Amino acid sequence: MSWRRRLRRKVFKRLAKNAFFPAWRNALLRGCGIVVGRDVYIADGLTVVEELIGDVPVVIGDRASLAPNVTLVTSSHPNNSRIRPFAPVAHGGVHIEPDAWIGAGAVILPGVRVGRGAVVGALSVVADEVPPLHVVAGQPAKTIRVLTPPPNWA
Repeated sequence: MSWRRRLRRKVFKRLAKNAFFPAWRNALLRGCGIVVGRDVYIADGLTVVEELIGDVPVVIGDRASLAPNVTLVTSSHPNNSRIRPFAPVAHGGVHIEPDAWIGAGAVILPGVRVGRGAVVGALSVVADEVPPLHVVAGQPAKTIRVLTPPPNWA
């Protein structure tokens, strides 16, 4: 990734974090390469933690809702620490499928997919895949309920 593209991505993410209108936030996130579907609501304070080397996908599906101060992590390691050669390193995309709802302050870790219509409770830390229509909460997040949609839910 060129330095210009990295700089643009970093500036757009910073502007999006507290953009005055949600529509502006979505446009700025799209401008830095994050896939944002239709009718997505992203509240103030979204943080996308990533290395600006290479492209790791962040996908937010149609009609998803992200409450304030959600953190999406695509890369995590100890940087220049002496433990880096033997410490665990996490790297992977984050996929939030359509109609998912992510509660305030939730953290979604690398390589996680949040299923269609799933709900992530406030302040949860999601380290594993969330199946569709599951409600998860806690640190680490665990299923606490499964939603039953009406028969005509598509």
